[in-house]
Amino acid sequence: MNLSKVSTTLRKILPLQYCGAVIVAAGNASRMGGIDKVMAPLGGEPMIVRTVRAFQDAVAIKEIVVVTRPDLIESITHLCSGFDKVTAVVAGGSDRPESVENGLKALSDKVKLAAIQDGARPLITEAVIDRTVRAAHTYGAAAPAIPVKDTIKVENGGIVKETPDRSTLRAVQTPQVFDFDLLRGALQNAKEKQIPITDDCSAVEKIGFSIKLVEGDERNIKVTTPIDLKIAEFLLEESV
Repeated sequence: MNLSKVSTTLRKILPLQYCGAVIVAAGNASRMGGIDKVMAPLGGEPMIVRTVRAFQDAVAIKEIVVVTRPDLIESITHLCSGFDKVTAVVAGGSDRPESVENGLKALSDKVKLAAIQDGARPLITEAVIDRTVRAAHTYGAAAPAIPVKDTIKVENGGIVKETPDRSTLRAVQTPQVFDFDLLRGALQNAKEKQIPITDDCSAVEKIGFSIKLVEGDERNIKVTTPIDLKIAEFLLEESV
């Protein structure tokens, strides 16, 4: 008997597990040219508010923890006062993995699935959240992704060493959703072994667990530079 297949089948027929979201907004926005992107206005309100609202409106999400810089805790707590799913606003750590861990610690004991979201992805939709949570419910780990449009080169010292097959490449977005205990264990493993990780999926991959990819959304951009903010503003205006 294949126990993995049995487990997957059981997950499919069981009610959707209780999912808590950790919205990570604790970076220093070093590439934003002096703009504090967490609080940057987008469509007349701070960007972080748009991100939080998407999770507030998502039926699959039961509670939310926002992780931010210590100097923004009071401001973001005030901004989130109208969102009843927000149970805590906590300080981030010295790096993203530590910030995620701080957020996970603040979730309630009810949480079985944890959705980790970049605070700087304000155009995330309920549809993407829902299908990623449902995939994680079935497979234990899931993330939205979109096909890569550009040809990617692997370089070393300015010299091209390899050109991967573009048809196999995907740009992974957030939320990345995991079995709660799986993610905690993966982050702890990466910390103990000092493994550099670029996202939460990579921590889970390092312990040999496969990630289920679901359809992402080209509009679900991450605001990293001032140009990204202008693009987000355009996309928001276009959708009105």
